[in-house]
Amino acid sequence: MARVYPFKGYCYNEEKVGDLNKIVTQPYDKIDQNKQDYYYQESDYNIVRLILAREEGEQDRYQTAASYLNKWVKEDALVQDKEPGFYAYWQEYKVEGKKYIRKGFVGLGKLEGEEGVKAHENTLEGPKADRLNLIRATEANFGHIFMLYSDPKKIILELLDKGVAERSPAIKVNDEDGNTHLLWKITDQVIIKNIQEAMMDKTLYIADGHHRYQTAVNYRNECYAKGWQSTDNEGFNHRLMTFINIDDPGLNILATHRMLYGLSNFKIEDFIEKARKDFIIQEYDHKDDLFAVLDDNEEHIFGFKARKDQRYYSLRLEDNTIMERFLAGRSAYWKNLDVVILHKIILEQYLGIDEQALAAKSNIDYVRYRETALNKLAEGNYQAAFILNPTKVAEVKNIADENERMPQKSTDFYPKLLTGLVINRLNIKKD
Repeated sequence: MARVYPFKGYCYNEEKVGDLNKIVTQPYDKIDQNKQDYYYQESDYNIVRLILAREEGEQDRYQTAASYLNKWVKEDALVQDKEPGFYAYWQEYKVEGKKYIRKGFVGLGKLEGEEGVKAHENTLEGPKADRLNLIRATEANFGHIFMLYSDPKKIILELLDKGVAERSPAIKVNDEDGNTHLLWKITDQVIIKNIQEAMMDKTLYIADGHHRYQTAVNYRNECYAKGWQSTDNEGFNHRLMTFINIDDPGLNILATHRMLYGLSNFKIEDFIEKARKDFIIQEYDHKDDLFAVLDDNEEHIFGFKARKDQRYYSLRLEDNTIMERFLAGRSAYWKNLDVVILHKIILEQYLGIDEQALAAKSNIDYVRYRETALNKLAEGNYQAAFILNPTKVAEVKNIADENERMPQKSTDFYPKLLTGLVINRLNIKKD
């Protein structure tokens, strides 16, 4: 059961803060030191000062974020909408030259257990502790949790289309990749009620934001333990989320390719000899020939290129029952994931890169776009590149339904949901 609620969001006052393109950011976990520096320089009101603040004076970074939030609200840089609503959120983007529009809506979702919200990734204690400290200090939701639901008849999309018909978006910005993000406020009570009713029988699947969701649950439990009360929709038992239909043709998952480095005594001939035991291997003189095979083949197939070898290779699993040798007791869905086959057979068995090495990123880097992977390989910093096909949305759903977890970097839902379009401050009664 998915219980979703309208809310009175806080949005940036463009007259006060200026160009909104200089205000919004990628999700916090996509922001490295260089991006943090960039966002800080873009605007004094950039939301990086809330989601990844720096220490200022005697304040730690969480207190700094709370200070900026309170200051911006006080000076009307952030203004709360006067009536609750959902926010239709469209993303116009391209993948390999093809145009897509992904449609969803922003609302508050009630925090549920695993029977109502399903995950496909494990969470780490460090990021959860970091996000918990932030929500304690600010009592606000900044980044969205990317939620999937299934609606083959597209009833909710039709309601959203009706809600934005013949209206200009309240917000229109572009991200660093040139993707366009549009936001409309929907306050029509009939449309809101119909969306809520249509969502009631849905199961939610976390696409992105596993750490943020678990942090919200932990914070809710902490508040209840203190005897605090969640006074309305905007309380601590709900969380800012963006809901996307699994059946939306605009939904895409990109592949994340693996870059090999730091392996002593790595020899292409030895690797190929080991791989021939379980994989059918073909050689190509040109990358386009390899890409064509990857694009056309639905079976478990990987591309491979070593820096010191001019040839390109495809590795296709010869027999799916091979996985039983290594992964007995796991579900068929999990054993048939390309990333599992890559990690458990190719990386672990052939190259000795186990889960600990993967977690520490001591031998593997991750790259979006196969052309980028091959270009980085040619620069000479990596030993080899493994090219993958994207994980399918149906595979994400199946794994979550089995209550299993995918290996890290299995999914790249593209584009990411921008932070800063609308935020939610929590109403908490502490007496």
